[in-house]
Amino acid sequence: MKKTLIALGLAALAAAPAVAQETKVAIGISGWTGFAPLTLAKEAGLFKKHGLDVTIKKIPQKDRHLAIASGDVQCAATTVETWVGWNAAGVATTQIFQLDKSYGADGMVVKPGIAKIADLKGKTVAASAPGTSPYFALAWMLKKNGLSVKDVKIVNLEPQAAANAILAGNADVDAAMTYEPYLSGVRNAPDKGKIIATTLDYPMVMDTFGCTPKFLTDNPKAAQALANGYFDALAMIKSEPKKSFEIMGADVKQSGDAFEKSQSFLRWQDKAANQKFFAGEHAQFTKEAADLLLEVGIIKAIPDLSKLADTRFIK
Repeated sequence: MKKTLIALGLAALAAAPAVAQETKVAIGISGWTGFAPLTLAKEAGLFKKHGLDVTIKKIPQKDRHLAIASGDVQCAATTVETWVGWNAAGVATTQIFQLDKSYGADGMVVKPGIAKIADLKGKTVAASAPGTSPYFALAWMLKKNGLSVKDVKIVNLEPQAAANAILAGNADVDAAMTYEPYLSGVRNAPDKGKIIATTLDYPMVMDTFGCTPKFLTDNPKAAQALANGYFDALAMIKSEPKKSFEIMGADVKQSGDAFEKSQSFLRWQDKAANQKFFAGEHAQFTKEAADLLLEVGIIKAIPDLSKLADTRFIK
């Protein structure tokens, strides 16, 4: 009888459906609005639906590559040019899909008396440290106007403090690099300063998601699941906007309405937009960005740019 029960138990186990083990993956991001669909995919169970056990860690941009190098995270989100810097520093990483493009969410603010970017020669500009997106945006905008970072004096202030320096009428700061919501602080106080340029004028702030080559080699199905989870999140934002904005806003201590306003300054990129972007624009921008990073001394040598993207997960 005992043997019969054991046999029946074994048969039942054999007949039971196998429970697929979820692949664990840790992702490094910041509270930037453009990364929010990743949070939505986690909180709404979309990553889980695709067989992933995702941990999201908030890590400053300047430290995110160190977390990758240490193995603390396997994947991350950051601006396109930052991947060039990370690879140049020996932290091998590959982008697998695009997250967003800034449409006016990042910009340069100046004192009322400054009319154009070329007027900044010899002036003082507040911007985050070299290797960050605001510093790169400054270098990019200056170059497009016949100047370089050597033509201005840069004081390192983070975006909120940089905008506040203009609003406070700080005599030592003539211009500042900032982003939303601090950009709108200047927009709403025209007597204190003005926005002289944004990513609507210079479309160079765009974010992508990537992982280590080892993770992609060892876990191609998980990489595909990450991409699918992100695109599912974009679909949910369209079908259930109120719920989605509330989930994404809560993560950065914003109401759903406030988050909805902040996301109006960027565009999340769906699969079709991803395919178009990686078909040509990505390589072109990466080359131009790498040349500029080398020129201003952020990197000492340009890494192999052909290894910076793997498009098989957006097909």
